[in-house]
Amino acid sequence: MPALSGPVVPPASGGPARQLVVLLHGWGANGDDLIGLAPAWARALPDARFVSPHAPDPCDQNPMGRQWFSFNQATPAGLLRGAERARAMIEQFVESELARLKLPAERAALVGFSQGAMMALHVGLRRVPALGAILGFSGALIGAETLAAEAKARPPILLVHGDSDPVVPVESLHEALDSLGHAGIAAQFHIARGLGHGIDEEGLALGAQFLRESLAAPLT
Repeated sequence: MPALSGPVVPPASGGPARQLVVLLHGWGANGDDLIGLAPAWARALPDARFVSPHAPDPCDQNPMGRQWFSFNQATPAGLLRGAERARAMIEQFVESELARLKLPAERAALVGFSQGAMMALHVGLRRVPALGAILGFSGALIGAETLAAEAKARPPILLVHGDSDPVVPVESLHEALDSLGHAGIAAQFHIARGLGHGIDEEGLALGAQFLRESLAAPLT
């Protein structure tokens, strides 16, 4: 199983990391894409280490980019197989980072965009001990049929989606909320009016507030 790696932004405070934010990029991008969120959130999370690993595989349609799994087999079973393979690598990466920083899981968050948001939910809901937060932008839920049986954690969740998204329609947000609810998992959400497949300033601000509050528990 290949080890993931990608760009890192250390705590803006200059001190030791007291939180970990793992950024999972979208299909066809790479870790250099989402690491750009770190400066925008550094004020809210001055003690956070931001890491943005590159997905393991070249993108099917853009070999310069990466993908967490292929969309070529777009059946529920095919997507689930791909997500399961990537889940093992992301979990290994998170464990390695937590061990490096000597932090408990509740001080870590998974943040994803598009396919990365799919992976953030897929990993974060099945991982013990539970992480401190899951934040997803413009994503969807994979493996909804088995979630109730497989869910091992219920961290705070915030899902943000544009109502004009042409790539992952906003209906995916509503479907995810329904499936989470049926599995007994609570989630906050925000629908950005007029936003396409992206992250706007309001989403950035909501994300910063959510992460600050979710990762604020004192270290013991």
